[in-house]
Amino acid sequence: MQSTNKLISATIAFVKQELKNAEGGHDWFHIERVYKNALLIAKSEPVDQLVVALAALLHDIADSKFHNGDETIAPKKASAFLLNNNVDSQVIEHVVQIIEHMSFKNSFNQDTAFSSREMQVVQDADRLDAIGAIGIARCFNYGGFKNRPLFDPEIKPNFNMTKAEYKAAASPTINHFYEKLLVLKDQMNTSTGGALAAQRHKYMEGFLKQFFAEWDGEK
Repeated sequence: MQSTNKLISATIAFVKQELKNAEGGHDWFHIERVYKNALLIAKSEPVDQLVVALAALLHDIADSKFHNGDETIAPKKASAFLLNNNVDSQVIEHVVQIIEHMSFKNSFNQDTAFSSREMQVVQDADRLDAIGAIGIARCFNYGGFKNRPLFDPEIKPNFNMTKAEYKAAASPTINHFYEKLLVLKDQMNTSTGGALAAQRHKYMEGFLKQFFAEWDGEK
C-alpha cells in the first residue's frame, strides 16, 4: 500500500472528481467539513485514524438519494477505489461497513446495525454537518433542489416513520427539522461530538423561533 499521505491525497482527488457536479449540500465541501470534524473528534477517541479518514472522505461518494435510492453504489465505488490503491483488505471491509451503516436512515434498522468506534466518530462528524448554521443552509438548499415548500401548517411532521417512508418523504423543509435535525443532538456517540452538537442545536432552536415569529407576522 502507498504511504498514508499519498493515499489520502489520492482519495481527496477521487472524491472531488466524483462529486464535481453534486448538489450543494452533498458536494466536496460537505465531505471536507465532515473529514475535518472527524479528525477533530478522533483526537479524543481510541480509533484507527486511517479508517476514520477514509470513511469520512468516501461516505457520500454516491448518496442513494441521488441514485434512485440505490444504497449499493457507494460501497461498491469505495471498495473498488481502495482495492485499486492496494489498501489492506481489513481496512477496506471496515470502511465499507461504515459507509453501509452510518446514515441516519439506517437508524430505523437498529436490529441489523453494525457499529464500531470508528463509525461512531464519522457518524458524529456527518451529523454535525446536518445541524447548526450549515445544517440549516443544507436543509433549505436540498428542499429547493427538490422544489419543496418551506412550510405548510397543514402538513404535520411524521415522528414514526419507517426507513422506507423516510427515504420517500417529500414534506416541507421545516418538517425535516423535527423529523431529523432536532433529534441528532441526543444521538451523538462521542463526548466531543455531543458538545459541538449542543451548540448547534441551540442555534437551530433560535432559528425556528424566529422563523415562526416571522411566519405569523409577530416580528
